[in-house]
Amino acid sequence: MTDPMIVGWSHTRFGKSDAPDTEALMAEAVPAALEHAGITAADVDGIFTGVFNNGFSRQDFQAALVGMAVPDLAHVPATRFENACATGSAALHGAMDFIAAGRGRIALVVGAEKMTATPTAEVGDILLGASYRAEEAEVDAGFAGLFGQIAAGYFQRHGDRSEELAMIAAKNHENGMRNPYAHMQKDLGLAFCNTISDRNPRVAGPLRRSDCSLISDGAAVLVLADAETAAGLSRAIAFRARAQANDALALSRRDVLEFRGARAAWAAALAQAGVTLDDLSLVETHDCFTIAEMLEYEAMGLAEPGQGHRVIREGVTRREGRLPVNLSGGLKSKGHPIGATGVSQHVMAAMQLAGEAGEMQLPGATMAGVFNMGGAAVTNYVSILERVR
Repeated sequence: MTDPMIVGWSHTRFGKSDAPDTEALMAEAVPAALEHAGITAADVDGIFTGVFNNGFSRQDFQAALVGMAVPDLAHVPATRFENACATGSAALHGAMDFIAAGRGRIALVVGAEKMTATPTAEVGDILLGASYRAEEAEVDAGFAGLFGQIAAGYFQRHGDRSEELAMIAAKNHENGMRNPYAHMQKDLGLAFCNTISDRNPRVAGPLRRSDCSLISDGAAVLVLADAETAAGLSRAIAFRARAQANDALALSRRDVLEFRGARAAWAAALAQAGVTLDDLSLVETHDCFTIAEMLEYEAMGLAEPGQGHRVIREGVTRREGRLPVNLSGGLKSKGHPIGATGVSQHVMAAMQLAGEAGEMQLPGATMAGVFNMGGAAVTNYVSILERVR
């Protein structure tokens, strides 16, 4: 049987790391993942590496760095993936296709990024590489500026939802307090997130600093195995479904408030899995900005267009709510090292399903959804995970 399953993982602390580069981050994360899965480097048939880079480092050829970080892996076939902020999920899909095709039995998915060594102004320009530069390169405040425009457009169409965005930020920071890997383990509270101040200035459009995810370093690793191999290992988290959907890169060629690609990916994954949102115990979603999480509520089907604010107001996505979202703290609290993010989201969900999430643990979690996107909902990945063993 070639169905790929998650059999192990590891995760560094996200934040400002002493590790000088992605190679050092990989050296920290990869051996821990092999140990967690109960395998050795000799068991690995393929390596799938997700690193955005695009100027964070002069060293590229990032797939080969895994073998430099862990010399016992130097002769294992390795490939690098890049798909903007969904780079990690792209690498994961490559590994899953590799196993499903029968080309290998065990694959390593490595996501990493070193961002904090780059001046903030340069970070903004590097991230604009995930926009359509022909039209969007001059947007003020970089990628935050794009999502500031999205938030302003949403407010114009559906009313000012600043307080609800602050509620999303406060929720995710409260959740991040339980996550030992989170960049910011600080409960900011609703009043702080909803107030413009010297410590929480306006960044772009209606978005405040507390509405924006963090510039972070970090790495996350998943070990995948086919079903037969997984049967002999300690744990197995299955993909009941996985889907990818894309939309036009340029904002001028679509109604970005529809998050049409995200909606399509969620619909395809839920149909493939034969489940509804009511069957999910939790969701890890891509809150690069709080307006993104609100739009994702609508895209996944928790609310009609323009009604995403009701989801957070009614407590649906809080830890004690009907469908907890971002128990890890999300990108907002956990951090957003670009290449590591999609891998990290799957690690967080798998930990919950395996009962290995520590203080984050949601009792009785049986099925999880993961949503990771690149750009402003340009490339969209949804996974539905469930525990097999």
